[in-house]
Amino acid sequence: MNHEHISTAFDIELNDLRQSILVMAGKVELMIANSIKSLVERDTPLAERTIAFDHEVNGAEMEIDERCLELLALRQPAARDLRFITIALKIVTDLERMGDQCANIAKRARELNEEPPLKPYIDIPRMANRAEIMVKEALDAFVQGNAELAVKVCKDDSFIDELNNQIQRELLTFMIEDPATISRALKLNYVSKSLERIADHATNIAEMVIFMVKGKDIRHTIA
Repeated sequence: MNHEHISTAFDIELNDLRQSILVMAGKVELMIANSIKSLVERDTPLAERTIAFDHEVNGAEMEIDERCLELLALRQPAARDLRFITIALKIVTDLERMGDQCANIAKRARELNEEPPLKPYIDIPRMANRAEIMVKEALDAFVQGNAELAVKVCKDDSFIDELNNQIQRELLTFMIEDPATISRALKLNYVSKSLERIADHATNIAEMVIFMVKGKDIRHTIA
């Protein structure tokens, strides 16, 4: 009976850990949306709030890290539970880095909002929307233990890469044709690369989910 009580308490702690990671992921999803919104709508106060919000994501990472280490030390989990906790430690690192990228996008938005628009924003919001979906689905796959959904996230990364390459080519054309656009084009290039990195972090999470569920490391193997 005592063992049953301990097991039930551990299950509750693992569920609490899942929920904390989802809350952190929700903060990151909001940062993605708001960083791009601050650019598209030229909303500098929103950019400032997004930059400041990054400290909440950083705080969540530290809190979850501490909780994972406590569970490892006090519960000494084995097999699947051990994989779950160690992967949770890696996931929050990826989420924290996504938050950093969002703050960087907001900083570029703040700068670009002081200048005339270079071009209508079409592809960058498309990238951001897909990246946000990838983050959500990667975390859904983690919580559900859904390897198929994780594989989908990994494959979706190619869409982001292709769109990023398209944006790079277009910005390069602007810079060649009119040197006065170079500063703005480079900042938009930075935004596009940041979104690509966010998608890469979502892919990292999906790959870890596949390892958690199947015990198989598929990094660098999905076409």
